Amino acid sequence: MSDLLRDRLLLASGSPRRLDILQAAGIKPEVCPVDAEELQDGLPPCELVRQNALLKAQAAAELYPGRVILAADTLVALGDMPLGKPQDEADACRMLRLLSGRTHSVFTGVAVWADGELRADVAESRVTFRILTDGEIAEYVAGGEPMDKAGAYAVQGVGAALVSGIEGDFDNIVGLPMALVRELLPSEIFP
Repeated sequence: MSDLLRDRLLLASGSPRRLDILQAAGIKPEVCPVDAEELQDGLPPCELVRQNALLKAQAAAELYPGRVILAADTLVALGDMPLGKPQDEADACRMLRLLSGRTHSVFTGVAVWADGELRADVAESRVTFRILTDGEIAEYVAGGEPMDKAGAYAVQGVGAALVSGIEGDFDNIVGLPMALVRELLPSEIFP
């Protein structure tokens, strides 16, 4: 593997979950979150995350020329209804009530800028929640875990107890689908 290429990898995200997933795969990128104006609506959820990942990758490429950029955007969607990060505890409770007893999609758009080429794609996983009581929802939200998570839950944390089934890539639900990342990043990045 080329140490020069590996040293050029920049993760355009401040998500500790994304960094953990990369490090578990033996990749240690430089972390440099970017401030890109994200799209909020007007597109199907799968296209929304793809476009937002592209916007983040483009913003990072402008700030860090010559680097290999990895950017991602994750969104929970119940049908065509996107559920981003909750605005407050009441919003988190609303989202969890919507997801209770239902199956939803988790989309992650991944974009890579490498050697003047921008590539992007989307992974989808399906998550089914068991039926939740109002008390369970209130207790989970009071613990604080849902507040910075798309769909108001963390499948890798306490929120795992809300889930009765998963179809697809678990890492996608956490925020970075490594199978897709492997397809998009130059092969020299991987140990």
